[in-house]
Amino acid sequence: MPDYTLSELMVAAAAREIHDGDVVFVGMRLPLIAFVVAKSTHAPNAVGVFENGVLRHTPARELIFTMSDGPNITGALSCLTMLECMALLQQGRVSLGFLGAAEVDRYGNLNSTEVRGPSGNHIRLPGSGGACDIAALARRFVVLLDHQKDRLPERVHYITSPGYGPWRSSGRLKQGGPSAVITSKAVMRFDGLDTTGGEAHLYSYHPGVTVEDILANTGWTLRVSPDAHETPVPTNKELRVIRRYDPEHFWTR
Repeated sequence: MPDYTLSELMVAAAAREIHDGDVVFVGMRLPLIAFVVAKSTHAPNAVGVFENGVLRHTPARELIFTMSDGPNITGALSCLTMLECMALLQQGRVSLGFLGAAEVDRYGNLNSTEVRGPSGNHIRLPGSGGACDIAALARRFVVLLDHQKDRLPERVHYITSPGYGPWRSSGRLKQGGPSAVITSKAVMRFDGLDTTGGEAHLYSYHPGVTVEDILANTGWTLRVSPDAHETPVPTNKELRVIRRYDPEHFWTR
């Protein structure tokens, strides 16, 4: 049996997407812990940005449950207004944004607006928040979600946040685009617009998961990279950081 949870594996994979010196739109849940891991290992100079306006050069000293919790304010690099925070995106200063979604399609478009229910009815979801801004204006973005076939359709039911598409190839959104989708089964990455139009491919499969299982639970014919490999498991140091920061597994259960 593995000595780590699936959530811990996803956190470690997400942390590796953070480069040293990145300005990262962190978000909550697993990306929050990924930022802590990256800062403690390979990216000590990364800066975290929270949508409520908080900027941090160091993670909060204890686990937070909302962006505005006291520990996230104490010792912050800066506490801006939301407008000033989102202006960092407009200025092109955000390197990486983490996002979640109800659906992600083969070109990395995200849907968090509405989905179809079992009887064909429309189910309204919370909507964009700042996700569209992050997807459009960050230099790259990474998505985390559960790997289910209905959540990975060939085409999302509604484009809340843009991945690759004519808006990027036409130059209207010159910068950015999806970099990776980290699911509960795999890591997918995206080719450049000049090759397959930015289509996703299987980059790595999590330990104990077969390529066949991934393909069967993806809503389009997912291409498999010839270099596809098993997702590296969390290192002992990564696990120590995760468990020290979230000892009760509130976010990583």
